[in-house]
Amino acid sequence: MTTTELWLVRHGESTANVLATNAQRDGLDVIPVQHRDADVPLSDDGVRQAEALGAWLTGDSTGSAPSTIWSSPYLRARQTLTVALAAGNSERPFFVDERLRDRELGILDTLTSIGVDRRFPDEAARRRWLGKFYYRPPGGEAWTDVALRIRSFLRDLESTDASGPVLVTAHDAIVLVFLYICLGWSEKELLDFAAAHTVSNASITRLTRRDGEQFWTLDTFASDDHLEALGAPVTEHAGDTDAQPR
Repeated sequence: MTTTELWLVRHGESTANVLATNAQRDGLDVIPVQHRDADVPLSDDGVRQAEALGAWLTGDSTGSAPSTIWSSPYLRARQTLTVALAAGNSERPFFVDERLRDRELGILDTLTSIGVDRRFPDEAARRRWLGKFYYRPPGGEAWTDVALRIRSFLRDLESTDASGPVLVTAHDAIVLVFLYICLGWSEKELLDFAAAHTVSNASITRLTRRDGEQFWTLDTFASDDHLEALGAPVTEHAGDTDAQPR
């Protein structure tokens, strides 16, 4: 029995999301984060979003409970799940997998796009030449590197006995790479979609397929109806720009 339904959730708004958006708006080179990327916590609004996610998980709108729950090891993703499950009075365990971590930016970490242009103009030019999909910052990852991790995760998922939906809580870049792989997109299709769409915080993306089929169908992208229903804030922070933590 192959997995036939995936629920992809971006973590709730993080403190670094807010700082990065403000730093870019204010024309700063460096985002004044106080934590390494793996340790960035949720903002107060992010906690409220996670609570709303928990209400959705325990409500009738899901149709069925997830068979397994997976998380990025980064704090903001684990905290999103912990808060959501507690809000739903659930003691279900979830699995942490390092392959679901956010894309690593290497020397560009904590820089705004303005800071990259000013401090690493050669890297900015190299990125423009190679394109976002293949560009790998020194010490960091290209989107193709992230795709290798997600392909590995999906192969392992196929070896499990998951009979219901699989819930994955991770990051905007991870959600987009799942779509690239599961929908069989080309580089252009992925980048065009990413340019026109934002994976909002604590949003839900649903993919389904028939048993045994290779490619999936995108049923819902970045739905935030569950946030609006409970009065939780809806936040959209631009994601993987090679220049800010997420």
